[in-house]
Parts: sequence; structure tokens; C-alpha cells
Amino acid sequence: MTLAALLVGAATAEIGLAAIMAAAWGVQRLTGVSGWIDAFWTFGVGAMGVALALGFGAAGNGASWRVRMVAVFAAAWSLRLGLHIVARTMKAGDDPRYRKLMQDWGEAGPRRLLAFLQVQALVGAVLTLAIGLAAAAPGAGLRGQDAIGALLFVVALIGEAAADAQIARFKADPANRGKIYEVGIWRLSRHPNYFFEWLIWVAFAILSLGAHWTGWLALPAPALMYWTLRYASGVPLLEDHMLASRGGAFRSYQARTPIFFPRLRPTWR
Repeated sequence: MTLAALLVGAATAEIGLAAIMAAAWGVQRLTGVSGWIDAFWTFGVGAMGVALALGFGAAGNGASWRVRMVAVFAAAWSLRLGLHIVARTMKAGDDPRYRKLMQDWGEAGPRRLLAFLQVQALVGAVLTLAIGLAAAAPGAGLRGQDAIGALLFVVALIGEAAADAQIARFKADPANRGKIYEVGIWRLSRHPNYFFEWLIWVAFAILSLGAHWTGWLALPAPALMYWTLRYASGVPLLEDHMLASRGGAFRSYQARTPIFFPRLRPTWR
């Protein structure tokens, strides 16, 4: 794959996602419901990822089976997570993380939210680049890293779906209002869904690595996703919300459960 094809693909992803996140901002301003923002982002990244997988696969002469596999992976991730977010938003409405940001920003909230969403678009463009590069990896045969990456993706997708399903069932029961869910996968990590989401991008990076130098450009994707989830718009905002709404119960949960990476042998007090 040529440098020109790489740059055109990256620019296309960024422009497309910038427009999608601007539309997400418009929906938030019209409806007052910030929960739709993540749905726009997830479907947008998935769509651009599939487009880059097909485009980069053709430009880089990637094996047709690998191109199809990566495109299916991107679509499966996007549809699974996006539909989960849509269902959650239809029930819960506003996302507490965005609501807290808007409260902190005050009168500058709308302007700063738009800028924040454009940063998310840039993050999404880096992720879609990893998807495209995974499809363009050289070699017609099955490589060891293809098997490892594919297996890791499937495990991560199932793990994230299981974590989301467990917490959704817990929240659906009115008797659990105000309680902390800490059984199943959630006793191993306070944010197992974020952990498995990060693993998905590790899988795409593994699939990208190959003889061609462009494969190494996929490595920032899992690093950026980890930073975003662990230190930016994921864990910190959600932890603040849980502390404010659950107080001592959540502090107790914090004391015995790892924040991100699961502890395989949980300790109890």
C-alpha cells in the first residue's frame, strides 16, 4: 500500500467522523439527551472501519479472506456495542458522564462539548486506521498473529457483551436501585467492559503487524484507547458519578476490586 493511499484513507476517516460527531452534538442540543453521543461514535467508527478495511485491503493487495474477516470484525464490534448503547439510552436517557461535564463547564458547555466530540472523532480516526491496516496486512496464508488476533477479538467481544449483559440485568431490577453490582465478571474488575473494549483494539493491532512498515502504525490504537478509557472520558468520570451516587458502598467496592485489569483471584473482606 502506498503512502498516498494511507494518507487519503486516514484523512477520509477523520473528515467523516468529524461530521458524524458534529451531528451527534446537534442531536444532543436538540434533545438534551447525551446518551446518543456514544451511539453516533460507535456506529461511525464501525462504518469508517469497514470502509477502510475494504479500501486498504484493495490498495495493499491484502488476502481477500483477511479483508472480509477484518470487515466482519469491525461491523460486529460496532453493531453489538452500538445497539447496546441505543438500548441503554432509550431506558436511561442522559449519560451521567456527559451530564457532569456539562455542569462543570457551565455556560461554555455547548461550545466545549463540540470541541470534546471533535477530539473523540480524532481518536476514532486512529482506531479506524488500525482496522484498515489489519485488512491490508501482507501474506495470503494464515499467519500465527492472524490466529492470535482473531481469537483475542472473539474473546474480547464475548467478554464485553457478557459484562454489559450482566450489569444491564442488574439495573433492570428495581430492587437493586442504589446498590453496587459486584458478582460475575464485575467482581474481577470495576470496569470489565472497558477492559474488554481495550482488548478488541489490541486484537486489531496484532492483526495489523506484518512485513510492511505500515502495520506498525496500528500500535497507537490500543494505547490511545487505554488512555481514553482509563484516564479521560471513561473510568474517571464514571468513578466520580458512582462515588457521588453510591458513596461508601462504592468506596468499599473500590477497596477490594481492581480498577481496570481483572484480578483472577478476587479478595473479599
